[in-house]
Amino acid sequence: MSSPKHLEHAILGFLNYRPWTGYELKRIFDDSIKHFWPADQSQMYKALSRLADDGYATMEVVHQDDRPSRKVYSITDEGRAELREWIARMPETELYREPFLIQIFFAGMLSDDEIIRILEAKAEELRGELEHLLEESQGKVNEDAQAAPPREQFFWFLTVDCGLWSVRSSLDWIADTIERIRRKEYKDGPKVLPPPNRRRNPQEM
Repeated sequence: MSSPKHLEHAILGFLNYRPWTGYELKRIFDDSIKHFWPADQSQMYKALSRLADDGYATMEVVHQDDRPSRKVYSITDEGRAELREWIARMPETELYREPFLIQIFFAGMLSDDEIIRILEAKAEELRGELEHLLEESQGKVNEDAQAAPPREQFFWFLTVDCGLWSVRSSLDWIADTIERIRRKEYKDGPKVLPPPNRRRNPQEM
């Protein structure tokens, strides 16, 4: 029996609530944890197959008269024990990769206006992400979440709060960086500034 990967642990977490089909799992992933752990449909089905092969989940074919048969997955006792053990320990740190920062690292070859346009485009993308996260924070999520116990919902929405902090911080950094470029601070050489120590209301963005 191999050790599940992070995607498989996430699937076990949802299977711990109730049985799901692969299609249903993809839908609830997109409505709940996509902002920090996206997965496409093929990844989902491969992970489900591994979980079933390793005894962490079972698969039942449910026949339907007027529709194709459904493959419904359920968590096993071994899967529930593995999930609990994984949640209770510190997960391995994923390597951080950000193509946008590679662009910024070598941006010295561009003009100020070109760099600012890149930064403004990134800020616009982040504002769209912020809007989505704010909708989630106001409870506009998949109906399955509404049926979860309040304590479960509390921890679900902590991940939204983390996303809001991260996006707001990135927007603050971009705004500050644009101002520093406009002031041509690069003439004075490199300078790393301490981050602002304050909490902002998401509605202020």
